[in-house]
Formats: sequence, structure tokens, C-alpha cells
Amino acid sequence: MVRAMDIALFQPDQPGNTGTLLRLGACMSTSVHIIEPCGFPFSRRALKRYAMDYADLVDLHHHRDFEAFKDFYRSSKQRLILLTTKTKTCYTDFLFQSSDILMVGQESSGVPDYIHDLAHGSVTIPMHTDARSINVAVAHAMVLGEALRQTAQFPK
Repeated sequence: MVRAMDIALFQPDQPGNTGTLLRLGACMSTSVHIIEPCGFPFSRRALKRYAMDYADLVDLHHHRDFEAFKDFYRSSKQRLILLTTKTKTCYTDFLFQSSDILMVGQESSGVPDYIHDLAHGSVTIPMHTDARSINVAVAHAMVLGEALRQTAQFPK
């Protein structure tokens, strides 16, 4: 079975961004993976608060840690594509596949080096040289939009 594109949040530390990305997943028919530990309480009750009325629409996969997520994505045979400031590959130059998992790191610190090493690819969004990074929810929306455009997977 070929899976559709997914998005993943590695140990998110901002509940507002998490809620925004859960809504993005619901609106774009994209599965969302939350990889613990989070920097805030994450539960079914909290999910309703963060995702508001979109909680029942999102296909949420909750992983207790990165090892559990790694087991999932390896068994699903999906590519892990990292959104990062630590690459020169522009997201519009990258060739996405319909079953990719697009991952962002913690808002405060990104992802550890071992995840960079495991990723099948990494992309960045070109920005002003004096800027440090784009909000993870905004970045995910930009890159997901391009990936869905390339793979003709926008919801109908």
C-alpha cells in the first residue's frame, strides 16, 4: 500500500504551533505525527484544546519517543525529509515523493544530529541573511504546499 504524504513534529515545545499543524493536517488530508516528549502536556483532552474543532478530522499518530517513530517510518517504507536551516537545498528544488514524511524539529533547537544523519533528504526555505528561522508551522505549510503541488495530492 502506498501511503500519502505525512508531516511530523519532533518533540514540539509550543502548543500553539502544534495546534496549527494539527489543523493543517486536517485541512490537507495529511497524517500528523507527534513525537514525544513534548514541551507541554499532550493528551486527548489537550488535543481537543490545541486542535479545536479539527481534532476529530486529523489523522494523528502519537509516538512515545523517536525510536517508536523510527520503527513506524521504516516499516512503512516512507522517506524522512527534514525541514532545516542546516542545508543548502531549497525546498522548491527538491523532488518530493507522494509518501514522504516532512519533519520539523523543536521550535527552540531543531533536531539532534542523529536525525539529520537518518533523514533521506533535507530542505530549507531561503530567507533574509539576518533572520534565524521561520516559524515551524509556517515553514511546514510552505513546504507541504510545494510537496503536495509536485505530487498532485491536494485534497478534492
